[in-house]
Amino acid sequence: MSDGIILETDRLVLCQWTASAVDEVFAMHSNPDVARFLDIEGRVYDRAKAAERVKGWIEELATTGLGKHRLIRKSDGEFVGRAGFSIYVTGAPEIGYTLARQHWGQGYASEIAIGLSDWLFATRADPHFIGFAHRDNLASRRVLEKIGMQPTHEDMVAEMPHQFYIKHRPVS
Repeated sequence: MSDGIILETDRLVLCQWTASAVDEVFAMHSNPDVARFLDIEGRVYDRAKAAERVKGWIEELATTGLGKHRLIRKSDGEFVGRAGFSIYVTGAPEIGYTLARQHWGQGYASEIAIGLSDWLFATRADPHFIGFAHRDNLASRRVLEKIGMQPTHEDMVAEMPHQFYIKHRPVS
């Protein structure tokens, strides 16, 4: 797609990072509700951490062809969060998404997760992808289940218990 657009859904656009992204990521990750399941101590980001993360996502995309991208609302361009795939330590693509607190409960996570699942299987040869969510993050776990992922096991991520999921390529 052109203009830095990775994919579009009915209400959302997943696109490349922009200069304003550090402030957007800082605002999103400085909310304790957002940080709660991402850090064992619930630490929020400062601007330096936000800049480091954005730089890392850009580098990851350049290195692996996958990464977390800027997620905006199609109707008005408002920053909604970040979403995409990373390469997990096992070598499998790992779906991930984080939404700004004010955008929770509107179906955006499910919408972009469905779009990402379809995109991955349409553009890459991966036989499956994985996802995981903190054991107590029921909303995120429901998103993974809603897109057809199956639970596999529990493991520790960032010193916190996470439920892992897998989705296999559909048989054609």
